[in-house]
Amino acid sequence: MRAGVGDEIVVRGTTAGIVARDGEVVGLHHPDGSPPYDVRWLDSGRVTLYFPGPDAYVRHLVAGGGRVRAR
Repeated sequence: MRAGVGDEIVVRGTTAGIVARDGEVVGLHHPDGSPPYDVRWLDSGRVTLYFPGPDAYVRHLVAGGGRVRAR
């Protein structure tokens, strides 16, 4: 998994199609974009250090503010 500042982290819920949590990557700890990340969670506004598990994926930003498919 690779992410950049401004990308969205999405954590899937236990039910198909349900998002348990999502947030914005606000800080990187490695220049290649590998985990862990500092993430500002949309539900609480808190920034935490996040190590993504198999239930998480990244939505990358594209020019113009749109999104591309998760990798």
